[in-house]
Formats: sequence, C-alpha cells, structure tokens
Amino acid sequence: MGTRRVQTRLERKRTGPHEWLVVTRRPLADDNTLEPQASRDACDQDAGYRYRYYLTPTGVSGAELEEPSLAELARVIKAGVCIEANFKRGKSEVGMDAYQVRTWEGWHHHMALALMAVWFLLGETHWGQQVTPALTLPQVRYGLSVLLMEVFCTLSIPYICRQVQRQLMRNELARFYHHRTRN
Repeated sequence: MGTRRVQTRLERKRTGPHEWLVVTRRPLADDNTLEPQASRDACDQDAGYRYRYYLTPTGVSGAELEEPSLAELARVIKAGVCIEANFKRGKSEVGMDAYQVRTWEGWHHHMALALMAVWFLLGETHWGQQVTPALTLPQVRYGLSVLLMEVFCTLSIPYICRQVQRQLMRNELARFYHHRTRN
C-alpha cells in the first residue's frame, strides 16, 4: 500500500481539494480474500498483481492536511470491505433487498429485521467455526416458532433455549448415527 498527496480537479477543470491517493496491491492468485467492488476506473492489473485506487475525501485546505498513517488507512479500507460484504450477504441470504412496503415505518421495520438477521448470521458463522452444528432452515423455523410462543405464553427465555438446544442435539445425534450406519 502506498500513499501520495494529490490535487483533485472538479468539473470544468477547476481545482479541487487536496486529497490522499491510496494504492493497494494484491497478488492475482489471492482471490479468497474480500475485496471492495471498485469501479473499472479505480482498479488495474498487470501480470501478477491487482491494483485498487482510493481517494480520501477531506474538507480541509492543503496546508492543514496531515499525512494519515498506513495502518489507519488499511483499517478504514478493510472496514469498508467488511461492510460491503455484509450488505451483500444481507441481500443474498436474508432478503434485505426484497421489501415491498408502502410506508417509511414498514421499510425501517424490514431493514431492522434484516440487519438483525445478518448480525445473527455473522455471530453464528464465527461461533459455528468451532464444533457447533450448522442450523438448517427447519431448525431456524422451529426456534422462531418457540420464540414466538414465548410472546403469547408465559415461557421463559431459558426454557426456550433448552428446547432449541434439545432439538439441535436430537438432529445432530440423528445425523451422526445415520452417517455411522452408512459407513
């Protein structure tokens, strides 16, 4: 990663504010990592590397412009990549972009539920990288139905957790014994 102070241009070739140009370089073979979706103008590649270009927007004059640290720039770029990946996951897995509402209140409710679902999936993904079995769609439906029963009945949250854990253990044991009998 490298930085350089540049003078930007506005429309009609007027002088714009001073900004920092950040260039990142990544090997082409490194396709497993998250990368921001930049425009075609903001990326380039040669035989072995892919380059991405970023401008840091500032609202200060050139004299007041301090050089940012590379660590801070890397942190901000990585955070942007993670945010983009989470929104992409939200659109593909929890239907964040599949809303049909007529009021702002309905839209806000849909977005809040979708963001909570993405947050839950991220937590389960990190937690599930341990020994925990993955949740299937029927298991999620069962868990939500038990949770909704708590609203209408007097069940406690620990009781609901025990019920969902019991169902998960039954499914995991069934999968284990089924796999053992097939082998």
